[in-house]
Amino acid sequence: MKSVTDSFVSLGHWPSAGGFGFNTDILATNPINLSVVLGVLIYFGKGVLNDLLDNRKQRILSTIRNSEELRKGAIEQLEKARARLRKVEREANEYRVNGYSEIEREKENLINATCENLERLENYKNETLLFEQQRAIDQVRQRVFQQALHGALGTLNSCLNSELHFRTISANIGILGAMEE
Repeated sequence: MKSVTDSFVSLGHWPSAGGFGFNTDILATNPINLSVVLGVLIYFGKGVLNDLLDNRKQRILSTIRNSEELRKGAIEQLEKARARLRKVEREANEYRVNGYSEIEREKENLINATCENLERLENYKNETLLFEQQRAIDQVRQRVFQQALHGALGTLNSCLNSELHFRTISANIGILGAMEE
C-alpha cells in the first residue's frame, strides 16, 4: 500500500536539482483528495454546520410556536365570534318573538280602544236620541199646552159676557183687597 504522501507528491523520480512534482494520475489521487477535503471540511465545518443547522432548527421551532400561538388566537377569536353570533341570533329571535307579541298586544289594544270608542259613540248616540226624544216630547207638550190654552181662552172668551167678566174681576179685586188688610 502506498502512503498518502506518495499519492500527492511523486517521489519516484528526483531530478538532479532535487525538486518534487505533483502526481497527475487522476484515478489514483482523486479518492484520496476527496477524502482529505471531506475530512478537513467535516473537522473544521462541523461547528459551522451545526450552528447553521441549530439556527435553522430554532427558526423552524420559533415559526411553529408562532404558528401555534396564531392558531390558538384564531381559534379563540373564532369561538368568540361564534359566541357573539349565537348571542345575536338569540337576541334576534327574542326581538322577533317580542316583536310578534308586541304586534299582537298592539293589535289587541287597538281593537279594545276601537271597541271602547264604538261603545262611547253608541252611548253618545243613545244619549243624543234620548235628549232629542225628550226635546220632541217637550215640544209636543208645549204645543198641546198652547193649543189647550188657546182652546180654553177661546171657550172662555165665547162663554164670558161682559157682565160675568165684570163680576169675576170684582170678586178677584175683593179677594186681593181682603188679603191686603
